[in-house]
Amino acid sequence: MPSFTSQIPNLKQVGPVCRIKIGLSAVANEVLSSKGETINPPIEATALIDTGASGTCINPKIVSTLGLVSRGVIQIATPSSKAHPCNVYDVSLHFPNGVTIPTVGVIETPLEGQNIQCLIGRDVLEHGILIYTGYTETFSLSF
Repeated sequence: MPSFTSQIPNLKQVGPVCRIKIGLSAVANEVLSSKGETINPPIEATALIDTGASGTCINPKIVSTLGLVSRGVIQIATPSSKAHPCNVYDVSLHFPNGVTIPTVGVIETPLEGQNIQCLIGRDVLEHGILIYTGYTETFSLSF
């Protein structure tokens, strides 16, 4: 099972963050490839692994950079907001351990005031194992 471990100084304050790549979904890549169209390469982003988030989220800049097309709208609520509509997109996620999730639905949300561009939610974590070891300021993620 491929995994990676990160040691983050002040893990309690910073949280379990890692650099990932976010790209077009496998289906979008196939469609654009068959049409001979340009495929935007995956872009790097800082992601926070968030067991409190039911779904994976990305910020609007990633949406515009990749030229994503919404596949629908859902209502979300956060601890600091009432329910509000957000666009949903299909993307691929590429983790540091070489694991790629070819297609996952992500929610577009600003993620303002944070140094992250992505939240990895339980929709992705349900496929892996997350180990958070506070006293060594490390976390490991395996798929």
